[in-house]
Amino acid sequence: MRQKLTEVTGRIFNIQRFSIHDGPGVRTIVFFKGCPLRCKWCCNPESQSYKQEEITTAGITKPVGKDVTVSEVLEEIERDRVYYRRSGYGGVTLSGGECLWQPEFSEALLRACHERGISTAIETTGYADIEIIRRFLPHVDTVLMDIKHIDNEKHKKFTTQSNELILENARHIARESKHLIIRTPVIPTFNDTQAEIGSIAKFASSLDGVSEMHLLPYHRIGSDKYAGLGRTYEMAHISPPSKEQMELLLEVVNNYGLKGQIGG
Repeated sequence: MRQKLTEVTGRIFNIQRFSIHDGPGVRTIVFFKGCPLRCKWCCNPESQSYKQEEITTAGITKPVGKDVTVSEVLEEIERDRVYYRRSGYGGVTLSGGECLWQPEFSEALLRACHERGISTAIETTGYADIEIIRRFLPHVDTVLMDIKHIDNEKHKKFTTQSNELILENARHIARESKHLIIRTPVIPTFNDTQAEIGSIAKFASSLDGVSEMHLLPYHRIGSDKYAGLGRTYEMAHISPPSKEQMELLLEVVNNYGLKGQIGG
């Protein structure tokens, strides 16, 4: 079985080491190609399409997306094991794109990490069939799940997809996962009012076992990638929220009995 796990192939576009913002402790982040959402503010537009692409930055064109085996990714992960131990609770985080949209590869990688005693986390939109998600959960220690908006029409306008499946899956994940943290990107013109963050916090506080909600301030990091992909960045005119505004929104979260945090 171990041999079969390590031979499973998936498509990624980056492996980032020494992250402290994508799960507990020091993390190794594996970025997947392919995502069902098209969020207007996405800072990794090269993650959205499953297809292998080329991106041009500073006059240099580079390929984006490569097919790798679980074994090849594990070689990179094993290099960081010492840092996981030093940070107390580090490990591997599958990010994206959306790892749920490469279920065979993702599940095999998560299982292989657990077999080696490595803690696991996923960053997810939760936009997938619940039976696929249930395949993941035994092998995931922490689920970092985005809830972007409660209003369905506004969610569709800014992400191209309905939030109905996402909200329903959040209820299942809360009941069945080991640890679920709700995260909300705070995007001006989309969800940066106290009422909108309050509605998300109210929903999060209603989920079984959920005690944390992280607010992720909008930023323009990655906006140059759109031009490199031959695309237009629609949020170019939007300024990041101020520190004062983020503190007000954090207070809203905390008032719902959640442990709020700016950044994640």
